[in-house]
Amino acid sequence: MARNSIMRSQVIKNIVQDVDCASRVIPLTNVDDKTMCKVVEYWKKHSEEGVSKEVLMDFDKNFVKMDQSVLFYLFLAADFLNDKEMLDVMCQEVADRIKCKTLEEIHKEFGIKNDFTPEKEEENRKENVWALHAFIMLVLFSIFVLFF
Repeated sequence: MARNSIMRSQVIKNIVQDVDCASRVIPLTNVDDKTMCKVVEYWKKHSEEGVSKEVLMDFDKNFVKMDQSVLFYLFLAADFLNDKEMLDVMCQEVADRIKCKTLEEIHKEFGIKNDFTPEKEEENRKENVWALHAFIMLVLFSIFVLFF
């Protein structure tokens, strides 16, 4: 693999700089083979010379069309490898998947068991009403900035 591709990972970059291992295999025990192949696919595309931002955005949009579990492992790999750009793409996809969904739909989408009683859920909503208010203010501010 091209050196500029693997240097997208801060972890690998640090290993290569700290130890003379540019010609040796670097063990990455926290990332399985299948996931690493997807990471390499992402790195290769994002390391190509002369690729426009639009082409990369289109690639990213298609790249994240995958099963929930594969996305989860890629998310963990991007975090472990400290590839901020790839991690941002993974985070955006997760955000897009939960956007405009109810709490129940999110639980179903991600296989999350709701172990709160209805009373505890209501208590949590009341305690965290500030988060909803902050979100509304952020949306209003964004609209203001866009139109004025």
